[in-house]
Amino acid sequence: MGLRSSRMWAIARDLRYAIPRAMEHLPFAPDAHWVARKAQQLGQQDIMATAGYFGGAHDDIAQIMAANIALLNAAQATPTFTYLSVKAPQLGFDCGYVDTLARHAQACGKAILFDAHAPSQADATLTLVDQVHRATGNAGVVLPARWHRSKADADHFRDAPLRIRIVKGEWPDDGGDRVDPHTAYLALTQQLVGRQAPVAIATHNPLLARQALMLLRDAGTPCELEQLRGLPRRRTTIIARDMEVPVRLYLPFGPGWWPYAADKALARPYLLRWMVQDRFGAACAA
Repeated sequence: MGLRSSRMWAIARDLRYAIPRAMEHLPFAPDAHWVARKAQQLGQQDIMATAGYFGGAHDDIAQIMAANIALLNAAQATPTFTYLSVKAPQLGFDCGYVDTLARHAQACGKAILFDAHAPSQADATLTLVDQVHRATGNAGVVLPARWHRSKADADHFRDAPLRIRIVKGEWPDDGGDRVDPHTAYLALTQQLVGRQAPVAIATHNPLLARQALMLLRDAGTPCELEQLRGLPRRRTTIIARDMEVPVRLYLPFGPGWWPYAADKALARPYLLRWMVQDRFGAACAA
């Protein structure tokens, strides 16, 4: 590689990481009041909502707690906003902070669900899930299908009266991912067939969404389709509507959302093609 090419590559690399960092300073990051208004609008479309706080680089725990409590207060009167998605690492896995947040959620008539993070943080997160479940009965957990450990975790939570969200998983398994993510997702879903508490299918893949929802619905298991705001969801929503399965939208908020979204968009150049396919493709296409 020549000197000029090396310099161009270095500039492109620096821009790749500078753009997400710069976006944290945008003045229109979604906040708690925006989420509450959006949740009300979604309710008019018969779509439920949850939300998760994406902290900024300089946020401390007090700021993160204040943002989550502000959202619970703002959305208290919105019946289709039933639970708050919580990122345990942002709270330092602190039992006191988590207990305070869980009890405030309970007072507002809401539950909390713990988002998944890296495998190294799973044990600490699931310990908090058990803690909140024992204290308030209003807890939820995310299980990444790509992790081998999720099979045992699904067995642990299967008969507990708490919400489970199944995702493919953003972070790889430390011991190597399960071979076929599609098959792993359906196998994890099958483990939860027949439970009495809700199971959320969180995927934007139309074929996978249909297959997973059919497993649950046909067995009489309470289920819903959960989608992330910002990703293509027309085809999956059509499938859920046709199956008479509820739809929920995850609404990210906070100063860290735009940097996160920009980073994922730059890392996934296929997103534009995916959006075109979602807009013009058939609902049952993969």
